[in-house]
Amino acid sequence: MTNLFERIVRSAAKPDTGRPAKEKVIEGDPVHTTWNIEERDGLYCGIWQSTPGTWKISYDEWEYCTILEGYSIVTQEGGQSHHIKAGDSFVLRPGFVGTWQVIETTTKDYVIRL
Repeated sequence: MTNLFERIVRSAAKPDTGRPAKEKVIEGDPVHTTWNIEERDGLYCGIWQSTPGTWKISYDEWEYCTILEGYSIVTQEGGQSHHIKAGDSFVLRPGFVGTWQVIETTTKDYVIRL
C-alpha cells in the first residue's frame, strides 16, 4: 500500500549534492543539497539547502517555498530585490529571471509544479 502521508524531513530521502552550472555562478562557490521527498508526474517537493554564493536563476516552472533557516536575496532582472529569511514563504512563477544570492546558508522546503 502506498504511504498517503509523508513528513517533509531530510531523513526521508537520500541527499543529492551539486552546484549551479559554472556559467550561472556570479560569486562564490555555492553548494546545493536537495532531499527530494516526492518526484512524480511533474510534481516535486522536498528540502533544499545552499551555502553562500550568487547565481543566475530562470524559472520555467512554478515553485512555492518556505525558508526554514538562513538569509538570501532574490532579485528579479531589472526589478526588485526580495530579502528572504526563516519563516518567509513565496511563489516564483514561470518566466521569473534574476539572481539568487545566499548570504547565510539557506534551507527551504519547496513544492515545484512543471
